[in-house]
Parts: sequence; structure tokens; C-alpha cells
Amino acid sequence: MPTLPWVTPNPAPPQTQAFVMASRFEVRSLKDVPRFFVKSLAAWRQVRSAPGALGASLIAQPTKRTFFTLSAWESRDALYAYARAEPHRGIMSGLRETMRSSTFTFWETPVEQLPIDWDDARRRLVEQARSDAG
Repeated sequence: MPTLPWVTPNPAPPQTQAFVMASRFEVRSLKDVPRFFVKSLAAWRQVRSAPGALGASLIAQPTKRTFFTLSAWESRDALYAYARAEPHRGIMSGLRETMRSSTFTFWETPVEQLPIDWDDARRRLVEQARSDAG
């Protein structure tokens, strides 16, 4: 299971809250995995220089057709600015047809608790998927 470890693009201002996003993506078929993985690396490079990015990690499970992202931001606005910027914006629209399912969850945490624990992020994603299905 390839994992890109937590990186810290920008220092977090002390005693502030980080806006955290975790995501789970599943592509429709194994033939979609290489394209999704290559595109996710482009988004990874973008986040490493994105204003307001406090940290990020990615887990790829190619044989399960599943990818997880985890990132922390200075604010919701910083995350949304990243998502609207290229190449991320084009990646999202270009991969939409290959997606089987996607789950996103968001929360805030004190910056002193960064980096985020993957077990916590996965638990939150499972809860969000249940909530979305119900």
C-alpha cells in the first residue's frame, strides 16, 4: 500500500485551529487506477506549495481501486482556493467519469494536534459514508 507521508508545506500559526479534510475515492475499474494515481501525484505536488496548506498525506490502495487523502489548512477558504486552482480543478473534472464513489469529511482541530492520525481520519470517513447513505 503506497503511502505518501505527512508533509508540512507551511508552518501552522501557534494556538490556532486547522481545517481538516479527509477523502476516500474509489475508481470504477483497475484500468482507471494508473491514470488516477498519476493525477493524484500532480495534485500532491500542488498542495506542497499551496498557500495555507498546513499538511497532507495520501494512501493509495491500487488493487482495491481506492485512494485516501488527508490534509490540514489554515482555513476553509484556503482549502477551497486550492481546489479551484489548476491543476486540481482540471483533475477533478477530468476524473469525474472514472469515479465509482467519493466520500469527504471535514473538521477542525488545534494545530498542536497535527499531523492528523490516519486511524482517526478513516473512522471519520466511515461515519460520513454511513451518514451519506442514510
